[in-house]
Amino acid sequence: MKKLFTAIVAVVALVAAQPAQAQFKFGLTGGLNITDMKFSGDAVSKDNREGFFIGPKVKFTLPVVGLAIDASAVYDQRSFKSGNESVKQQYINIPINVRYNLGLGSVASIFAAVGPQFGFNVGDKNWSFKSGTENNALDLGGYTLKSSNLSANISLGVTVLGHLEVRGTYNIALGKTGDYSVATAIAETQSQLAQDAIKYATGDMKSNCWQIGVAYYF
Repeated sequence: MKKLFTAIVAVVALVAAQPAQAQFKFGLTGGLNITDMKFSGDAVSKDNREGFFIGPKVKFTLPVVGLAIDASAVYDQRSFKSGNESVKQQYINIPINVRYNLGLGSVASIFAAVGPQFGFNVGDKNWSFKSGTENNALDLGGYTLKSSNLSANISLGVTVLGHLEVRGTYNIALGKTGDYSVATAIAETQSQLAQDAIKYATGDMKSNCWQIGVAYYF
């Protein structure tokens, strides 16, 4: 919570620091996530799944030709499947990007943007997998997600008529997103699976993400 407050204060400070001639626009943004999960080992199989993000957005056009800053606070959902189990990641993400715009006349402009993103986990942090009956369940490992994380965005996009924006972004985790412990080998003893026969692969993971987003500024 302290990190979330610090990030919000930073956004407010950016607003207050802009000179009077800077142009301010408020809008809404949303789009599609495609998780690009990375594991420190190769023993974990995964199937990346689609997710989404949505939330308010602001943009400051600076009194320097082509430069602007945008920031947003979005609910961000990502997921991946490991074996038969699905893991859902839910965050409040606050990206703050510096962007350079190149005008294509009065109708459209293209831009490139880069900046940090502060993420705060608002969903489940621990995922444990079991197999067997309730009285004879085997621990097959699981995932532990961090409470907060830092990442970076690299984006390319286009703005149409000064209001509608479409962008593609690759979000890169700066540090691990969490840890995993996953069963990799199970032996059978007297027709029952034995807990002490299970071998585990352990390590850390990074939740990178491809994003296709749209925004509308009022």
